[in-house]
Formats: sequence, C-alpha cells, structure tokens
Amino acid sequence: MQVTHQQREMAIAPILRQAYRPLFLLGAAFSAVAILLWGLALLGTISLPVYGNILFWHSHEMLYGFVVAIVLGFLLTAVQNWTGLRAPHGPTLLILALLWSAGRLVMLFGQGLPWWLVITVDVAVLPVAAVLFARLVLKANQTRNLFFIPILLLLAVTSALMHAGLALNQYEWQVLGAYSGIFLVTLLMVIIGGRVMPMFTANGTMTPKVAPILWLDRLSVGSVWAIFIVHFFNLTLFIPDLCLGVLFAAAAVANAVRAARWKFWLTWRVPLLWSLHIGYWFIPLGFGLLAAHYWGADLSRSTAMHALTAGAMGNMILAMMARVSLGHSGRPLKPKPIMSVAFLLMAVAAILRVIFVSVWPELTIDWLLWSSVSWAVALAIFVVVYFKIFITPRADGNPG
Repeated sequence: MQVTHQQREMAIAPILRQAYRPLFLLGAAFSAVAILLWGLALLGTISLPVYGNILFWHSHEMLYGFVVAIVLGFLLTAVQNWTGLRAPHGPTLLILALLWSAGRLVMLFGQGLPWWLVITVDVAVLPVAAVLFARLVLKANQTRNLFFIPILLLLAVTSALMHAGLALNQYEWQVLGAYSGIFLVTLLMVIIGGRVMPMFTANGTMTPKVAPILWLDRLSVGSVWAIFIVHFFNLTLFIPDLCLGVLFAAAAVANAVRAARWKFWLTWRVPLLWSLHIGYWFIPLGFGLLAAHYWGADLSRSTAMHALTAGAMGNMILAMMARVSLGHSGRPLKPKPIMSVAFLLMAVAAILRVIFVSVWPELTIDWLLWSSVSWAVALAIFVVVYFKIFITPRADGNPG
C-alpha cells in the first residue's frame, strides 16, 4: 500500500521520517551516559542534582527513560507496517522526542523542582504516544494490536506511581511502580518475541520455521499477565510466598520450553539472532530466580529483577535496535563486525550484574561498576555505528 507522498516525504529531515531514528538514538545515548553517571555516583566521585535521590533516579530512568524510548521507537515504527497508514513523522515526531527529552532533563536536574511539575513533564510522553498509536490501529481496525494501547497507558500509571511514592514518602509505592513497569515490559518482550523470533530464526538460519503451540504460547503470555496483575494490585501481600514461587516457576518453565523450541543452538553464526536469543533466555532465568527467592533462597529480589532488566531488556533491546535500524533503513540485515563485540559486552554486563553478584556478593560494588562499563561501551558502540543510519535517508532510496 502506498502510504507516503514521495516529494513531501523527501523534504522531511531523515531523522524525523520514522520513530526509530530519533528515539533509538536518544535512548541508547542517554542510557550509556546515565549508567556511567550511576557508577560514578556509586563510587562517590560525583553528586548529581537528580530529582528525588540517586537510587530513585537510576531505577526510574533506566526503565521509564531508556526502555520506554526504545519501546515507543519500535511500536511507532512497526505500526506503519501493521496498518499501512503513515506513522508519526516530521513535527509530530519531533514533539514526541522533545517530550521524552524534557522528561530526562527534569529527572536529572530536577532537584528542588515541584513534584507535580516533574511528574507532568516526565509522564506526558506515554499517553501522547498511546494516542498516536491508537489513532492508527483504530482507523485500520487492527484488533490484534489494540492491547498495546492499555500497556502504554499502564506504563504511564506505573511511572506516576513511582513519582507518587517519592512525593508522599511511600517507598513501597516506588517499588510497586518499578516492579509493575518491569513486568509490563517483560510482557511486551514475551509477546513480541513470540511473534518475531521463530520467523527471524528461520530466515537467518535457512531452516523451517518452528510452528507455535497454542497452549504453550498462552501459558507463557498468560503467566506474565498474572505476574503483572498480582504486583500491580499489590496482591503479594495476601498470597503466600510458596504460591508466588509457583507462579514464577510456571512462567519460567513455560518461557524456557518456548525459547528452546526456537532452536537457539542454530544461531551462533548470526549475531543478530544469538544476541536476541540470549536476551530472551534471561526471562526464564529471571522468573526462576524470583521463584527461588520466594521459596527461601538467599537471593535478593533486586538481583532477580535485574535478570529481567539488565539481562532480558538490555540484550533484546540492543539486538532489536540493531535489526530494526538496518531493516527499516533499507540495508541488508548484516551488522558491522564490531556489533558482535557490543552484543557480547551487553551479555557480560548482565552476567556480572546477576550471576556474579549472586555468587560473590561481597564484591557487589565491583561487579556493578564493571557491569555499568560493559553496558555503556556496548551502547556507545551502537550509537557510533548506527549514527549515520539515523541521520541519512534510506539506502534503497525509498521514503521512511
């Protein structure tokens, strides 16, 4: 379907032609800098004028700053393919990117600002993006993708919940907002992973596509929905730890079986694939660690949650950004060799943060610092390698 007017499209600055361009670039660059600032703050080398405190800033910004930027970049790019309607671009996309950037600025330099101002500026990007996304899927009657709309709005609510917890000195609300947001993004990864990974793996390895098993897919997705609902409504206060462990274990087993069926062992020659599979495998690992935590293992909930954030989100996001940016810019799906280094460094960052911290907790600060450096270098490589792609027209001369 023809969705653009060639001459008008070519007049738009390339970076504003598709949402992935500014949001992937800004999100990746921001995360690389933010994680280094976090590491320096841990060492006591710098003192940042952040809104709230340094722990709140780190936990909020890595999720609602970095991850949200990439989620919005992906969804507002993919929606054009899904609906055949022109996705946000030009001035509309510029406003969205500026809204996201304003949120990062008030969070980093917001010490002393009124709480209501910070919340308004920071949270605004999500409902605006939800409206832009909804306008297209509703017009195209894309019922299959309607569920993304409440997820974006729920992310706005969970972000606001973190802010409310800080403003009202309710630490439990901050944790509730952070964990609920993490489970929402994990849900997105499980859903989108199920849609694309069998196809990506089949195409990249030249092997038959693995057919889905309906009940397994429903259990994999449904268990994560259940985890989110239990946490969002704070039902953990009323459910015994043994039962919570069973729920997490069910999600871990279902997603592990699902991931194993995608034949990750065939992907070792294709960096865009093995990096994506590594990321997905951190999902059952994270749920398994959470099950162990609730069953009494000497393992902090924070460490288990970082399997979902530093592990699954970090690795899947980097792999998806690398692939989406090539595909939507009209380039072959063959990243430069140095991107394999970036993928490995992101995996190392997750292993240090989750595995090494669990096994050698007495060296936690050292592992956190080295993990931060690995994460930052991985994203810095991505920014340097892909910068030209983001600011120049498609390689095949097509609009977008």
